[in-house]
Amino acid sequence: MTGAATAIEHVLVIPRVTVMDDPGWYGIVDDGLDEFEEVVRRHGRFVPRPVAETDRSTKQVIPYLVLRQGVDYFLMRRTRAGGDARLHDRWSIGVGGHLNPGDTGLLGGLRREWTEELVADFEPEFRLVGLLNDDTTDVGSVHIGAVYVADAAGRPVAIRETDKLEGRFAAPAEVAAVAERLETWSALVFGFLQRA
Repeated sequence: MTGAATAIEHVLVIPRVTVMDDPGWYGIVDDGLDEFEEVVRRHGRFVPRPVAETDRSTKQVIPYLVLRQGVDYFLMRRTRAGGDARLHDRWSIGVGGHLNPGDTGLLGGLRREWTEELVADFEPEFRLVGLLNDDTTDVGSVHIGAVYVADAAGRPVAIRETDKLEGRFAAPAEVAAVAERLETWSALVFGFLQRA
């Protein structure tokens, strides 16, 4: 075999039983947020991502940020240049990703995603508003979202990977107009925030 071995990503998981039954709730809950952060601190561990993707007894923790500008949402569209054809022309209001070794907890991972995904000369205040779960799909059944909201407060924000994404602030009516093409998590979060 030639060439260097590809490093396997390790992601943070928590035992499912620490936060829910199987199956768990569908959508977003906003109680127990302080307890969730403690569960992640006490029970979180890093495992190889291929293992985590098939183990329903654990949940991969995904910090998921919705950036606002007052009532507007930072709305993103995935272009056809992205690697996963299933996501082409899909819309999102969330920025997030797995927690990896080196991240210092939920906020550390969220800060890393903020700098990797967006161009901004500031870091907003991140506020945890809910926990997102969808056990109706194989992918959803092994992930849990920690939903954060932040306000840009009039400061400019842009997409970093402009070949794969387009993004701008959009009024709630504009987000609602593409609701059928929103990624599942974004659709759930949008509905939750509009009702709040």
